[in-house]
Amino acid sequence: MSLLVSVAVFGLLIFFHELGHFLAARRAGVKVHEFALGFGPRLLAFPRGDTTYAVRLFPMGGFVRMAGTEPGEEHDPQGFLRQSVAKRAMVIASGPLMNLLLAIMVFAALFGAVGITAPEPDSTVIGQALPGRPAQAAGLQAGDRITAVDGIPVADWPELVRLIRERPGQTVQLAIDRHGERLSIVVVPQDSPDRPGQGFIGVAPVTGVRRLPFLQAVVAAVTYTGQLILLVLQAIGGMLLGRVPVDLVGPVGTVAFIGQATRAGLEHLLRLGGFLSVNIGLFNLLPIPALDGSRLIFLGIEGLRGRPIDPARENLVHFVGFALLILLIIVVTYRDLLRLDTL
Repeated sequence: MSLLVSVAVFGLLIFFHELGHFLAARRAGVKVHEFALGFGPRLLAFPRGDTTYAVRLFPMGGFVRMAGTEPGEEHDPQGFLRQSVAKRAMVIASGPLMNLLLAIMVFAALFGAVGITAPEPDSTVIGQALPGRPAQAAGLQAGDRITAVDGIPVADWPELVRLIRERPGQTVQLAIDRHGERLSIVVVPQDSPDRPGQGFIGVAPVTGVRRLPFLQAVVAAVTYTGQLILLVLQAIGGMLLGRVPVDLVGPVGTVAFIGQATRAGLEHLLRLGGFLSVNIGLFNLLPIPALDGSRLIFLGIEGLRGRPIDPARENLVHFVGFALLILLIIVVTYRDLLRLDTL
């Protein structure tokens, strides 16, 4: 089941990426010979007009085969290479941009229709007392409602968090309502593992499923996608500068993560799917030979020079880049297989 879901998720991400190229090519007046999902031998083919829509054997990929990119088609007025630099750039960039748009749609569906698990905003009821932490050691239990901290009334979780964080290492008196029974419990917040110098007792709030109205869900999805883009770019920058360890995950590892998300529920699967779509979009925009980003750089150079780079040289660069990417995928996949039991 997890494998089928993984194939479906990959297929959807690739379909939208290639759909972006396809729609932009049509918009630019470029003839498309084939719109394929997957690589290898054809399993299904549906000719319609000038285009054949195909499903191929290996689902981890896809392509849009445009006119003008094969020998003998150089002078086709509907060929890709006969279009202006701006139109070709639009066609190339539309694949990654479609992945970012897909991420927004997925997150909007998550926030609006499926709902997200979030803390109850106006509650101080404990949902969980973490094992081995001060709260559990002091006797706090799930279902306890904290009504005051050192005599200061608290009405919501953010206020409770603020008061606890201000008291690392101090003896704190908590007023508790336990199913109608009034209790007073003493706890000593320890230093937070994530925020040194701030108090931490190890409790989690009661959570519920929240669904946003349509427009709020769309705005939240755009904001969340933007935050993910910044995080991914920061991670890439950190790896290039050596500040973040390089720990790549290949197809096998991604399938394992999708399997875990599937078992965890639809919310986790949608969140991971949107995150993968953002990653695919940004990865394809990197200036690596054979990827969309490098093709955009070649187009930029062509625009500055006023004439195209020798196609043979450009194709050689992309061929070498593609070969290196395949080698990288093989190496990363091998590492995934070695550590699969720990994912």
